Amino acid sequence: MTSDAVDRLPARAFRLIVTGGGTGGHTYPALTAIRTAGARLAAAGRALDVLWVGTADSLESRVAAGEGIEFAAVATGKIRRHRNPLKMVSPANVRDMARVPLGVAQARAVVSRFRPDVVLATGGYVAVPVGIAASLCRRPLVVHEQTVRLGLANRTLAGRAARIAVSSESTLALLPEASRSIAVVTGNPVRPEMLTGHVDKAIQALGLHGFRQDLPTVYVTGGAQGSEQINGLVADVLPWLLTGANVIHQCGPANVEALRARAAALPPHLASRYLLTGFVGPELPDVLALADVVVSRSGAGTIAELTALGKAAVLVPLASSAGNEQAHNAGHLHEAGAAVALLGEVTAKRLREAVDPLLTDAYRRAGMAERARSYGRPDAADRLVDLLLSAAVEH
Repeated sequence: MTSDAVDRLPARAFRLIVTGGGTGGHTYPALTAIRTAGARLAAAGRALDVLWVGTADSLESRVAAGEGIEFAAVATGKIRRHRNPLKMVSPANVRDMARVPLGVAQARAVVSRFRPDVVLATGGYVAVPVGIAASLCRRPLVVHEQTVRLGLANRTLAGRAARIAVSSESTLALLPEASRSIAVVTGNPVRPEMLTGHVDKAIQALGLHGFRQDLPTVYVTGGAQGSEQINGLVADVLPWLLTGANVIHQCGPANVEALRARAAALPPHLASRYLLTGFVGPELPDVLALADVVVSRSGAGTIAELTALGKAAVLVPLASSAGNEQAHNAGHLHEAGAAVALLGEVTAKRLREAVDPLLTDAYRRAGMAERARSYGRPDAADRLVDLLLSAAVEH
């Protein structure tokens, strides 16, 4: 933040409304932006007054409560998508769409009361009524998009935004022409702790003393709940995989017992290099520091972390992701040689063919990691906060 921007800020606390949620992909970038804005303002002798507007009994409401952030709930409606547009006119969609005017009215009352200097919308259905309310109350709206293509909520709000923050250069060409002049590439905010992992801490915390230092380490993850698809693929290639790598497999708490039974059949010299765990918590930054290759989904948050860290990855997109966004995210990196994307029908044979060159060729692995790093923006949170402050002072 420049001294000029500091001087132009109001003398009172800087007032920020954040909206977005439903999934971690929308929620955690918003949280990182809040934390970064608070730290930046405090360093300049300013205070931050923040209100998170979201859905009751949601991920964002729990995150806000855990951070001590004031929270307001508004009504929202979910659109259930279908390839056949006629089937989108369902009773459930009609019923939920009728809730949108109520949500806008509630959000307008919240925005009028709080009088924010700027509103940040990070996507999800709840962002729509709040973004509309910001426009109606003449408060500057900054829309942040985490994926390559604008999500439905952000497409709805783009015409009302003062600024559109995008995570990738390739997104600019996909924006409506009228929106390109207000778009800025900030990247997708990554939690700072994700960038400070230590290999030794991972070995100590997880007891990885059977791992061989002369072999690469593969980290397999399907997200917090695990992925049955990825779990099954890895289980099918596991004996082969362990002949050339150490493996940390985060499978989801509900899947541990079934996979443990299969792992019990491994020879001892291979089993000593396989860690099966339901969940990876605070040690995740250290696990990622240790990993040479990551096998994972391709959600926006995952992509942001892998590219900021510069990790070679084999990506298995979630086929049911909204707007097929995970396939777009993975395909974008695949085309650049910054990851391997397994699109369409994924078999154990295809997984093995994708992983094998990365294990056996250290130069190939390092080249992919370097290309991935070139797409990373570890300073994305600071860039987004710069955009929020500039939108506020220019309003």
